[in-house]
Amino acid sequence: MGVIIRDLIMVTVAICLISVANAAQGTATFYTPPYVPSSCYGYQNNGVMIAAASDAIWGNRAACGRMYRVRCTGATNQGVPQPCKSTSVVVKIVDYCPPGCQGTIDLSKEAFSVIANPDAGKITIEYTQV
Repeated sequence: MGVIIRDLIMVTVAICLISVANAAQGTATFYTPPYVPSSCYGYQNNGVMIAAASDAIWGNRAACGRMYRVRCTGATNQGVPQPCKSTSVVVKIVDYCPPGCQGTIDLSKEAFSVIANPDAGKITIEYTQV
């Protein structure tokens, strides 16, 4: 029985390490309401835990509806040297952040506020599709 538990723990740790290793790196900014209309859903309200995808993940609308777990990893400027909160947020892609977009993922202000101080404006992130 002890061997089975040990093996189960080792598999769980390996899966966690693989998940962390697969996290993509990028930046996040935020946008403010109104959140509709959106490129993916028109006037359908999808709540506030939402985001717009940059060309890096947009894929000609393929990103619509995808869910991403986003975690702040650091500052991009000196204005707020430690903007991160020790949490992550899951957001749904509902919109497109056009060329010139300042982040990989443009989070709603509410989603950004869960993971970082909005005064930072832009942060470095890790993100994974869930």
